[in-house]
Amino acid sequence: MTALAAAALLVPALSHTPASADGVGLPALPTIPGLPIVPLPTDLLVPRFTGAAAVARPVPHPEVPQNPWLSPNGTSSMHNDAYSSDAYEVAGPLGRDLAMTTASYGIRECATAAFDSRGRLVGLCGGLEGFMVMVIDPVSLRAISQLQISQRDLLAGGNPFTDICGGTYFVLDKRDHAIATTADASIVDVAVRADGSLRQVAEWPLADRLPEGDCLVATTLDWSGRVWFFSQQGYAGTLDRRTGAVHVVRLGTAAEPEGIFNSVSSDETGGVYAVTTHALYRLDAARDGVPDVTWRAAYDRGSRKKPGMLSQGSGTSPTLLGRRWIAITDNADPRTRVLVLDRRRGVADDERLHCAVPIFGKDTGTTENSLVSTGDGFVAENNYGYEGVQTTTLGRTTTPGLTKVELDPDGCHIAWTNDSIAPTSVAKASWGNGLLYAYTKPKRSDLIDAWYVTAIDLRTGKTVWNRLTGTGIQWNNHYAAIYLGPDGALYVATLTGLIRLADGSSS
Repeated sequence: MTALAAAALLVPALSHTPASADGVGLPALPTIPGLPIVPLPTDLLVPRFTGAAAVARPVPHPEVPQNPWLSPNGTSSMHNDAYSSDAYEVAGPLGRDLAMTTASYGIRECATAAFDSRGRLVGLCGGLEGFMVMVIDPVSLRAISQLQISQRDLLAGGNPFTDICGGTYFVLDKRDHAIATTADASIVDVAVRADGSLRQVAEWPLADRLPEGDCLVATTLDWSGRVWFFSQQGYAGTLDRRTGAVHVVRLGTAAEPEGIFNSVSSDETGGVYAVTTHALYRLDAARDGVPDVTWRAAYDRGSRKKPGMLSQGSGTSPTLLGRRWIAITDNADPRTRVLVLDRRRGVADDERLHCAVPIFGKDTGTTENSLVSTGDGFVAENNYGYEGVQTTTLGRTTTPGLTKVELDPDGCHIAWTNDSIAPTSVAKASWGNGLLYAYTKPKRSDLIDAWYVTAIDLRTGKTVWNRLTGTGIQWNNHYAAIYLGPDGALYVATLTGLIRLADGSSS
């Protein structure tokens, strides 16, 4: 899934970075420019680097078509592109003399990020106070500008660590405009200008089109440039940014409601794909923009919400591969399965499922993060047992396992399993060098909480290297994704800031 706007814990705000003077958003909040994430003396008591630098071995893969309305593939969203591939053409760090830069932003986590046409990070960042868009220098990690787009209602209750309403997903379009949801069920258009300043240029309130208490979770653009939005109570809608026309349909029924807790995908045939707590959907829009369910594939949602999940259902955004396949995980008992389906129109319902492969151990596996496209299959990471930042303190951690499921002509098979422990990493693949990157935390009996960027060979599943980021709760990424920038540098957000990791020659 998902990136969660997290409340932070450790460092008070020390100074103020103003939003653009003509921005329409709420007043800007403090950041801490120039200060690194706080290291601890315990950093010296754990290995800093293990393994050896890799040799780049690009992996073959089907092309991901470029959505003509989004920024270039690899830069437009948490999951990289319209296919939600979670994979990059660019080669990430190989592990040669790795250099790390960090920056603290105080009480916010920039869990979802994109890259504008000048290579700057555009983050949707959140904390207890609410959500904002930030523009960040890709090398120094200095905050260039920020614009608050919504506030949390802390009096309404709920857990800010698991609240995905209005602060989780956004997309960046080809004009460097961030299309984001807000906590009060609006969609906003925030322009990133040449000098790095931000301006909110439009807002479309949608609360009156949703049930009371509902909220927006995800947005995307289809191949016609139409905005699609999805709500936590299972409503799907379209927005024409030119006319303001809105059309909404409900997924599920009043008798059996279906929730949405993940991001969405789209493809060049006009399909938009969403997974609810009960089923995987393909939707298409009519000429007038009215969304219609093209097909629905129910899956086994299990008997409970497993520890590590935000809902009783799939924890994955739909991942597309080639011109035919779409994959999610279910929530089956006793073992979660990777499901690969034929996403095309016109396929008979009883022929749509290509394979269902059990992964991880019995009653010890689940995933709340999307599958990663490997070109010939998908990687799932085990998030079983993660129930908040307290889960990974005092040396504790979650259940191990990253597993690759490979496609066959008549089904699928498990290609490898790696025993690294990635509590909530939103792992990413580099097709450009053949490595999978995860954010990991091994179990330790000495009570030290050590966090690592881990590189895994996509072909063999063997760990290539581990690089320490730091020790302590401030290094927990709490559902924030890993990203590769256009220059191949690796980024991951933590509860208190941002990390950049690059090979020595490119740092």
